[in-house]
Amino acid sequence: MAECVRKLIIAMRQMREFHILAKTAYTCPDWRGDAAGSTLKENFVTGTATAQAFEPRYIRLDPNDNVAIVVNDRGLPAKSRFACGLELRTFVPQGHKVALSDIAPGEPIRRYNEVIGTAAKSILAGEWVDEARIDMPTPPELDSLELATAVPAPQAPLEGYTFEGFRNPDGSVGTKNVLAISTSVQCVAGTLQFAIKRIKAELLPKYPNVDDVVGLTHNYGCGVAINAPLAIVPIRTLQNLALNPNFGGEVMVVGLGCEKLVPERLLPEGTDSSVVRMQDEAFDGFGAIVDAIMEMADARLAVLNARRRETCPASDLVIGLQCGGSDAFSGVTANPALGFAADLLVRAGAAVMFSEVTEVRDAIHLLTRRAANEEVGRALIREMDWYDGYLAKGDADRSANTTPGNKKGGLANIVEKSLGSIVKSGTSAIVDVLAPGERVRTKGMIFAATPASDFICGTLQLASGMTLQVFTTGRGTPYGLAAAPVIKVSTRTELARRWKDLIDFDAGRIATGEATIEETGWDLFRLILDVASGRTKVWSDRWGIHNDLTLFTPGPVT
Repeated sequence: MAECVRKLIIAMRQMREFHILAKTAYTCPDWRGDAAGSTLKENFVTGTATAQAFEPRYIRLDPNDNVAIVVNDRGLPAKSRFACGLELRTFVPQGHKVALSDIAPGEPIRRYNEVIGTAAKSILAGEWVDEARIDMPTPPELDSLELATAVPAPQAPLEGYTFEGFRNPDGSVGTKNVLAISTSVQCVAGTLQFAIKRIKAELLPKYPNVDDVVGLTHNYGCGVAINAPLAIVPIRTLQNLALNPNFGGEVMVVGLGCEKLVPERLLPEGTDSSVVRMQDEAFDGFGAIVDAIMEMADARLAVLNARRRETCPASDLVIGLQCGGSDAFSGVTANPALGFAADLLVRAGAAVMFSEVTEVRDAIHLLTRRAANEEVGRALIREMDWYDGYLAKGDADRSANTTPGNKKGGLANIVEKSLGSIVKSGTSAIVDVLAPGERVRTKGMIFAATPASDFICGTLQLASGMTLQVFTTGRGTPYGLAAAPVIKVSTRTELARRWKDLIDFDAGRIATGEATIEETGWDLFRLILDVASGRTKVWSDRWGIHNDLTLFTPGPVT
């Protein structure tokens, strides 16, 4: 049913101990919650659960599901027997699905109480339900979706939560204090990188309150159909990137001089003295060009250095949610915990955006009903429909989204991946929809339409005004952004331990029974406030691991 994921999340949160519910799910087909919670929690403390960890365990998300995922590290061999009597007929890797009952050819395979496909051939109870055994269903029909028919009631406001941020003249608040230097064409990227090395070495030490200097480089600006309708996407993205609250409003552009995207289009209205053009005849040699860039940067660094953190309400946050390297645990641990934290942020008055069209498309029927009104519902459909057409023009469809790593982690297809992906949006009403690169214009839960590519999504969320991103991963990724802190959340404790100096937060505690979704969500919420305040530094910033910005350029290149 369309409400199943929302109801499931709420039901999980209302359980006295979610790990009891999960523990029961490991060993028998039914979820339950009872007074045994305190006993099991004591067992984890005393070490009894250590032995239990080696018992065959699985997680079944809904009583109507006919598959469950294996929890044990490295999977389980054939003949493994669960406490409920189910015996594996074949080896099943960790995170992959086992049939809980016989499934005839053509019968639905259910996870999250949603159909993730039909059986391609007969599947017996205890067998591994791998990708080859599942025929993927067609996506939901966009013209028959319910709009705003199950709008969640507003939750009680969450008051008194603050962070230490950099308030800007326009009222926005940054979580970092960064000088960003825009570019109007890829041709100047090398020059800017050379200049930034000198700026960091020679100028930045004079301005201790400035965190970093970054170049907003890209592959656009020349050889493009600049007036084509879809050119608005990369141009709008570059315009809005420069306005990100973490940059303090100090905009400057390095251009070449012959590009189609003239630098003036990247400046806020009324700004006319913030451009260095390499082809300007006043420059005598490369050194003079670099000196001009450094002189302009020096003036802006002096302004940014005067910024100071001040106490701001949590309602001033603009948080981006994203996942990458997902696995079958994403929709069980990390994304539900993030969804709980997202609900807390919304209750605190913040703007929170989730994205990735192809990871929403197959679960769109669960979101249009949550739309705050029919207009928002139609906007969701608009973005799904546009992307369907975009993929069709490239002779592709949404099934191209799933990666080899996703499948190795137990996600059979994009339908299963989508159902786990949308859980990070929590249970709040969806109040607005942004086209790619548009700026956030309201508080609450927002869908910002982007491709699922980590780097394109991150770039577009920065353009929308995101000042901190939370990124969930099951397979692991070193992904980071120089412009905003990225909190990386692991779906499995094994990954958090193995990547102890890359993963910032372990949500795998939910699967092991060491914490509930609610407890984990609150911990993540508090970490978001600490990182936004500069009290805690994420690993990607500690190492300086930052990915390049990547524009979404659906328009033609001439």
